[in-house]
Amino acid sequence: MFKNIEKIFKETYQKDYKKFFSPGRVNLIGEHTDYNGGHVFPCTISLGTYGVANLNEGNYIRCYSMNFKEFGFIQVDLEDLSFQESHNWVNFVKGVILQFEKRGYKLHTGFDLVIEGNIPGGGLSSSSSLELLTSVMLKSLYNFDIDRLEMVKLSQAVENEYMGVNSGIMDQFIIGMGKEDHGILLDTNTLKYEYVPLILKDYVILIGNTNKKRTLADSKYNERYNECQSALKELKKHLDIKSLGDLSIEAFETHKVYIENEILKKRAKHAVYENQRTIQSLVALKNGDLTKFGELMYASHASLKEDYEVSCFELDVMVDLMSKSQGVIGSRMTGAGFGGCTVSIVEKNRVDEIIRSVYKDYLKIVGYSGDFHVVEIGPGALEIVK
Repeated sequence: MFKNIEKIFKETYQKDYKKFFSPGRVNLIGEHTDYNGGHVFPCTISLGTYGVANLNEGNYIRCYSMNFKEFGFIQVDLEDLSFQESHNWVNFVKGVILQFEKRGYKLHTGFDLVIEGNIPGGGLSSSSSLELLTSVMLKSLYNFDIDRLEMVKLSQAVENEYMGVNSGIMDQFIIGMGKEDHGILLDTNTLKYEYVPLILKDYVILIGNTNKKRTLADSKYNERYNECQSALKELKKHLDIKSLGDLSIEAFETHKVYIENEILKKRAKHAVYENQRTIQSLVALKNGDLTKFGELMYASHASLKEDYEVSCFELDVMVDLMSKSQGVIGSRMTGAGFGGCTVSIVEKNRVDEIIRSVYKDYLKIVGYSGDFHVVEIGPGALEIVK
């Protein structure tokens, strides 16, 4: 992936550069729990965002993406980093710079950046991948003394404060802190985390891209956030809790009567039950029980479909087809929802036949094709030393 962007950088700027990679992520279980103070269990994937960059002598940045060639080279004055629709993907880069400067890390000159990404579809966190790529790049180019967790937090702030999306910290955390062949069980309420070896043995992680555009994802994400906050507000009148993640299933069932609105009750139910499913999944993995882990994945999808209502026809079709395929032990939507991708655990020696079968049936039912990618679990965002 570096070949194309290195060529463009050298031809355009005639100077040396540094190389960076930031992965995408897949959340194996624990969806829409991160902004509810619950647990999540994501891992980094071998697909991601590749970048080459170096300082320039001006008070501006120049950015180019192989994925958005129609925007050409976008130049931004460092004196005006306000959000501008016309700057498209570069708004994420600007948002990161602003967060660095807010913390006292001032850019003394500009930089040039060329990127290319191969993260498929929606739901695998391409925006957070870009944010962490930018953070790692700024740390390296300007020799900033900033630790990884602070970079994770400021990258989340870009989403919340600059892009206006009330996301939790999961995406940035796993991309910033990811470890090869490990998932992370993260308590988003305390930021306590545990690296968990993902010993899949005869199984692999298969990403299914529905190719359904996630047109409602951001607005519905904020809507679900507000619904959960409303449900929490009702429960806090009767319980000493800070988040829905503080509740056990038993406690929720006992006190859900205080949530009068049935829709809010369903949203809170998902947040509570999904949190507990995520905790149970760790136990299953530690016991080597992949079958149980797969059952929890299916239960997660059902809850996202019925209680949280963030799935869609295409996601449901793909998960259903996976569930009927021999050699698949678990499948669910991943990400914000309303399109994007599924994640499945499938037998290594059946991958090709599963892909052929699901591809064929998905095309027949939906009317257009899906894409499939076997992914490995790689490291978090980093500088590539030549």
